[in-house]
Amino acid sequence: MIQESVIGQAAACDDTCGGSEADVARVRDRLVDDVTASQLADLFKALGDPNRIRLIHALQQSELCVHDLTQVLGMGQSAVSHQLRLLRNMRIVKRRKVGKTVFYSLDDDHVEQLFLLTLQHMKHD
Repeated sequence: MIQESVIGQAAACDDTCGGSEADVARVRDRLVDDVTASQLADLFKALGDPNRIRLIHALQQSELCVHDLTQVLGMGQSAVSHQLRLLRNMRIVKRRKVGKTVFYSLDDDHVEQLFLLTLQHMKHD
């Protein structure tokens, strides 16, 4: 464990740590930058709502229009549209227009994989 000195600088590890300054430097050099960390946090915030999770799960199964999503989720059109707009802005879902009807689906395979891996993590004993 790295001990903090009086002025907040990292002091040398104590004898029980076993870590090295090289390890610390390597990890620090590879650490995600502030902009990317903020973007990732925003993505996880977007996933932090049960209604959006249910919406993503529905779209993981099938491309659906807003009306169909209102029926599946038992939510009003305005609420579904609001959630879809947020998810579109985060590039989690995309839309496809056919005439006057707009169909929504997951933006790409990465979104589906993120969702499925997280779901598997939650169900793991």
